[in-house]
Amino acid sequence: MEKQRTTALPSTEELARQMTYIQKIRQENDKYLAETGHKKKFYSLAMGCQMNAHDSEKLEGMLDEMGYEATTEETEADFIIYNTCCVRENAELKVYGKLGWLKHYKETENPNAMIALCGCMMQQDVVQQTIMKKYRHVDLVFGTFNLYKLPELMCMRMDSDGPVFDIWQEYQEVVEDLPSIRHFSYKASVNIMFGCNNFCSYCIVPYVRGRERSREPEDILQEIRKLVADGVKEIMLLGQNVNSYGKTLEHPISFAELLRKVNEIEGLERIRFMTSHPKDMSDELILAMKACDKVCKYLHLPFQSGSTKILKKMNRHYTKEGYLELVRKVKEAMPDVTLSTDIIVGFPGETEEDFQETLDVIREVKYCTAFTFIYSKRTGTPAAVMEDQVPEEVVKDRFQRMLDVLNPLVHEVTQTQVGKVLPVLVEEVSKNDAGILTGRTEQNTLVHFTGTKDLIGQIIPVKITENKTFYVIGERM
Repeated sequence: MEKQRTTALPSTEELARQMTYIQKIRQENDKYLAETGHKKKFYSLAMGCQMNAHDSEKLEGMLDEMGYEATTEETEADFIIYNTCCVRENAELKVYGKLGWLKHYKETENPNAMIALCGCMMQQDVVQQTIMKKYRHVDLVFGTFNLYKLPELMCMRMDSDGPVFDIWQEYQEVVEDLPSIRHFSYKASVNIMFGCNNFCSYCIVPYVRGRERSREPEDILQEIRKLVADGVKEIMLLGQNVNSYGKTLEHPISFAELLRKVNEIEGLERIRFMTSHPKDMSDELILAMKACDKVCKYLHLPFQSGSTKILKKMNRHYTKEGYLELVRKVKEAMPDVTLSTDIIVGFPGETEEDFQETLDVIREVKYCTAFTFIYSKRTGTPAAVMEDQVPEEVVKDRFQRMLDVLNPLVHEVTQTQVGKVLPVLVEEVSKNDAGILTGRTEQNTLVHFTGTKDLIGQIIPVKITENKTFYVIGERM
């Protein structure tokens, strides 16, 4: 096993260095193509959050530059890469299950296949040790801080007799202008910051993605301008807590200021962002959302629990009353705004009274959708060793009762759009019916309507005719 830990060069030099490795692998793959008549293929799977999905676009872009061809079938792949998530236990179990299958695949079907693991799960020492001992058929293991080194690590593995592990414990350099394969031509995600300083007691993200660091605003704006010139209409600004953007820069700038600058980019039509932490949701940001015509009137604002007692144990730094006051301000400034949220049920020490407080918030706010989770114990977080872990049967009962309250209210919110003509960004053809298109309103409502695929990527008026709770049916106007 070879371990590699180097100090990163300045961004432009590091990019040039990685491009030399890309060209080296490209020469080998072009030779393979000439000899066999077909390209080597790669399979890429991103698990977890949108940050991982965006990171995988860059990994896929580098593989494309190396001469690999994408495949949706693992059984066809010569290079397989999983960008892993460790927020919940099920995500980790899925990875181990796949690794068990891949051992058989390498032994019986493709002994030359290369397997790579990266992302949040790989930052954990216990995971690294497990892979070293039980999954020796894995070729590359790297983490969240050095994704840009994929070409170099692949070359190292090709020149060595064993697997390569390259795990960094902290951020060193943001490498700009990496090749990227966008999954959609009309919308794209842009990282504005990395890492997190919040240390919520249930969350492992700060431990595996590091402390908060913001990109320079001009680098962000330049990337967005290039995307818009390439046909992108909608941008999603990404960060673990976008509301605290800019605080770590040499010349600090607020997220509200950045939003106003992005709004001025000619040709861009829609701006979204996530995730917003309530403790940093400022009046300045609310005013910027209201004033910026391209910013979608949709806000993802996780509250996690309605109990102030539980919120304190979660280390969230706001109260139930403070959160509801924040929602009031947002709705007062933007009456047509829709809100989504994250909710955790069964956090250690949660009583029935605490749970009822959560239901109170759901009833009062009336979300358009919610990402709902049963608490998942993550080793290494303070919550994992807290007393009063809630019994599984109690948690499952509360979770179902929460859905029984939440879903009718989601239906109620969606119903307010029926009869209206709304601009819809057409995203794709339905997987179930080639004559049906799907898209999203500014409020993030999923819309199905009859149309032809030449409309994909356009923003068109659609009359909403029927409410299906989690999506709506519409007619093109």
